[in-house]
Amino acid sequence: MASVDAAAPDARVVFPERVQQGALVLGKVPAGSRVEHAGRVLRSTAYGTVVFGVGRDASGPLEVQVIRPDGSRTAARIEVDPRDWPMERVNGVPPKTVDPPPAIAARIRREQARVTAARTRDDDRADFARPFIRPVEGRISGRFGSGRIYNGKPGAGHSGMDIAAPTGTPVQAPAAGTVTFADPGLYLTGGTVVIDHGHGVSSNFLHLSRIDVAEGERVEQGQAFAAVGATGRATGPHLHWGMNWFDVRVDPLLVLERP
Repeated sequence: MASVDAAAPDARVVFPERVQQGALVLGKVPAGSRVEHAGRVLRSTAYGTVVFGVGRDASGPLEVQVIRPDGSRTAARIEVDPRDWPMERVNGVPPKTVDPPPAIAARIRREQARVTAARTRDDDRADFARPFIRPVEGRISGRFGSGRIYNGKPGAGHSGMDIAAPTGTPVQAPAAGTVTFADPGLYLTGGTVVIDHGHGVSSNFLHLSRIDVAEGERVEQGQAFAAVGATGRATGPHLHWGMNWFDVRVDPLLVLERP
């Protein structure tokens, strides 16, 4: 039997052959490789794990370029399966949140710019690599990607997953991370928290009635950090859980279901 050198480097490049729109993709490359996708150099863990997001409207094939430490190159091609996005009508929303006056619209832009800035971090932490858990239990009342019509006026596709739960229900961190944004009073999203899971992956939690953490705090998976509410543009108590890879929105339900 031929002997196996346990110290030999692993030269494999492993990515899924197919993914869905809205997926968070994990791949494996030789440690120390340079990995490029969509014009960005992807951070790699010490074990060679990389991650990136696939947008709601992405089409394939996607390409990931890998340059191994020895200089050899490999291109991984990933097909993207389209999804059928249903249309949801949401009535009873406060009119000023659907068609805000100029001063309010300016405030919304300023607030959203702050949230966007929190999503630009690229921390060298691999909290994203472990399986995620649901932040609250309850009925899924809104799905990622669905088209939205607010009070009869078309809006953008839904950016996360809504989970119906009573006001005051504790919200648990679906994965460990660092709090990069916490504000109880945003106009559209009310109480809002962003938790960064490393490598550009973050979760956002909206419409919170209470926030029990501050920016810069570390939270562990399962730790209660806030409470469900109906603040901002909401017609009833629920948790909106969104996920991003930098500026790419991904589907939390797919993250929960990933193998």
